[in-house]
Amino acid sequence: MESHDYTKTEIEAAVFRRLLKHLDEHKDVQNIELMNLADFCRNCLSKWYVAAAEERDQAVDYERAREMVYGMPYGEWKDKYQTEATPEQLAKFNANAKK
Repeated sequence: MESHDYTKTEIEAAVFRRLLKHLDEHKDVQNIELMNLADFCRNCLSKWYVAAAEERDQAVDYERAREMVYGMPYGEWKDKYQTEATPEQLAKFNANAKK
């Protein structure tokens, strides 16, 4: 078995890519569901990406970050995969936002 000297950053990058792949494979999981269950969504990942880039003096546009996270322009993803939030989902989201 060959040994590799992976850095922590390389491993974290691989995990992030796997998370994006997992989200891409589960387009039926809506952002509001992610927010209600885990307090983050695809848009949060995009914002975190922009913030991490800025912390390293790199400019990454938010729309470009969303395209990286969604695997396509956000508007296209929204048209193809986003469904209308149910009243129950919205109520839970609003209740969580007040906390």
